[in-house]
Amino acid sequence: MDYAATSPMTEEALAAYVEVAQRYYGNSASLHDLGGQAYYFVQQSREVVANALGVNSDGIIFTGSGTEGNILAILSLALASKKGKHIISSQAEHTSVHAALNTLEKMGFIVTKLPLRMDGWIDLEQLQQAIRKDTALITIQHVNSEIGAIQPVEKIIEMAKKSDVFSHIDCVQSFGKLAIPSGVDAITISAHKIGGPKGCGAVYLNPALRVPALTPGVTHERGLRGGTLDTPAIVAFAAAIENYQYERQHYETLRRFLKNNLPETCQLIECNQQLPTICGVMMDKIEGQYVLLKLNEAGICISTGSACDIHSESGTKAILSMGYSLEAARQFFRLSFGASTTFEEILRLKQELLTI
Repeated sequence: MDYAATSPMTEEALAAYVEVAQRYYGNSASLHDLGGQAYYFVQQSREVVANALGVNSDGIIFTGSGTEGNILAILSLALASKKGKHIISSQAEHTSVHAALNTLEKMGFIVTKLPLRMDGWIDLEQLQQAIRKDTALITIQHVNSEIGAIQPVEKIIEMAKKSDVFSHIDCVQSFGKLAIPSGVDAITISAHKIGGPKGCGAVYLNPALRVPALTPGVTHERGLRGGTLDTPAIVAFAAAIENYQYERQHYETLRRFLKNNLPETCQLIECNQQLPTICGVMMDKIEGQYVLLKLNEAGICISTGSACDIHSESGTKAILSMGYSLEAARQFFRLSFGASTTFEEILRLKQELLTI
């Protein structure tokens, strides 16, 4: 029950990975035939990603992860803006976003981090008021990885456009599950959340923008990212996209079943709009880390938030951003469903929670 952290590779993605690794192992930047074959597969995969996002394939840059994609997109857009050095984000963003923002603050940028309302949404009026003449970028998650809150990104993008501000949307959790918003300047996605390989992701950067290279002199991916492309992983990513199916009604039924079967000591966190596969829970007077350890002993995998935040001692950013106390945040744990999650597993989870 930790699919928001990662998912197993699908049979189609694994088969594609093995075939390309064995038969088309050339460097896609090489000029010989073997390199040309690899380049062809990369370009075909680039088209698959672009079609899934509804964007021009010239803007697709393959990365090593969603984390790298977020950092690449945020730094690139911030440095490309001619408006100023002010950035707007939220307090509940993924660790990689905060890492990029911390880097920009050291470069003289000013960052406004907005809280979430108790229903999990960004306050749009507060966001509008935060936009200044020198605002360069708004960067917001589409779906929060801790509580599953779906942000009104279409309205946020519209607000950014009206103010001539760049926009970046982290779609790592929403890709393949929700319609990806149009008109955005940068989008981040990752392969392993939808049955693709780990160590592979992509970022869309509007090709109409003049974006500076973060590492001048590199030659891969429009000069925006160095290193030989992982052709097998990229092709496997495309295979995962083409075969991924997200049955939202089924997951909503699973979520309702979970809610009806949680012990009375547990509270399911409800948001204005929510991805049903990500379920934030708080257990009264019991720390989430303890719940994780006890369930792990029973062979049940959960998390206490994003896997990138496992060393945080202060609970999750999302819960704290919504106004919960530090004590409440420490009682938080996350359950997340995937293709193999069953009603029987939820009943087993219930029985184990009752013993804690």
